[in-house]
Amino acid sequence: MAGQIGEPIVFRLPDGGDPGPPKSDEKKGPPPTCIIVLGMAGSGKTTFVRRLLSHLNTSKPPYSINLDPACLEVPFPANIDIRDTVNYKEVMKQYKLGPNGGIVTSLNLFATKFDQVLRLIEGKRGVADYVVIDTLGQIEVFTWSASGSIITEALAAQFPTLVVYVMDTARSVKPVTFMSNMLYACSILYKTKLPFILALNKIDVVSHKYALGWMKDFEVFQDALATESSYASNLAQSMSLALDEFYGDLNTVGVSAMTGQGYDKFMEAVAKGVKEYETEYKAEYERLRREKEDAEKSNQAAQLEKLRLDESRGEGDAVPLLHSMRMETEEAAAIVRSDDDVYLKSHGIEDDDEDEGQEERDCEDEEERKEYESFKEYIDKHHQMTQDKIQKSKEATS
Repeated sequence: MAGQIGEPIVFRLPDGGDPGPPKSDEKKGPPPTCIIVLGMAGSGKTTFVRRLLSHLNTSKPPYSINLDPACLEVPFPANIDIRDTVNYKEVMKQYKLGPNGGIVTSLNLFATKFDQVLRLIEGKRGVADYVVIDTLGQIEVFTWSASGSIITEALAAQFPTLVVYVMDTARSVKPVTFMSNMLYACSILYKTKLPFILALNKIDVVSHKYALGWMKDFEVFQDALATESSYASNLAQSMSLALDEFYGDLNTVGVSAMTGQGYDKFMEAVAKGVKEYETEYKAEYERLRREKEDAEKSNQAAQLEKLRLDESRGEGDAVPLLHSMRMETEEAAAIVRSDDDVYLKSHGIEDDDEDEGQEERDCEDEEERKEYESFKEYIDKHHQMTQDKIQKSKEATS
């Protein structure tokens, strides 16, 4: 198995392309489980995803998605790559943004086309059991942005969805750093409201037993904090007391992305999370969806009633009809001009644009040639008239 220590990482892509949604007469299989992997920069998140994909390949090829628009290379075969849709550097250039602003805007642009991603995932029913989603290293960009919420909620509304937070055990040996990581984990769980797995990575470097001890025994963590004398340690003591109950229900697994150690236990945690999604989170999402639909229907009914009353009273603002189409056309043209280089195009579209540009240049050259000939003809005619006047003047004087 790929999870054995020292065995190389191998991949098998499920097919050569991405099929569309399944036809109505085809038999649908169970929906794939979506695993959203989050983690701070340097925690080994992408390496964790690569090892997870290799581990899953031993049974059935998974489906992989890369959501980092700024990375140069992806160390695993991505079925869907945000870099194929959005040009990160062009976004920075056109919108005059820095690196973080470019990443947020790129993710926002990709989120506008996420319905197509959902159709591709839907087409993997019965083909792939898991969809692994690697997010960007700037963890707050995904967890606290509108696009991150849209992507997470869209997945959770249709498929069993889990959130995995990858934590670096080698960098969390200090109690204060450990508490900071746990606060991040708590905030992600509170924000997403989805089944949550804490993956303690790099156990081949530092064992994760110290972290499990701190989480299960409050007094052990207090003893570790006693060696610290800073204000942060006092704050960590207060927070650890408040989060003690949070630790008890947290699904925690120690793994090594380099050796593959602990991935069998991680898959057991995933199976537990899927059951938790079906029994608790799915019902909650359905309730929230129904409430949202009812609120939208009530709002529409109120708007229609207001419109009916305005019509009966003869009230309401006048709507100009002549200028609106021109304004909308100009706005649409401006949007098209601004987005031409942000979304990547296929080679066929680029060739067509080049041909059209060449035809326009040829037409401009022809018009310039005609203007030049007309101007030259006018100059020659004017010169001839001047010569005739001079000649007549000479004849008159003689």
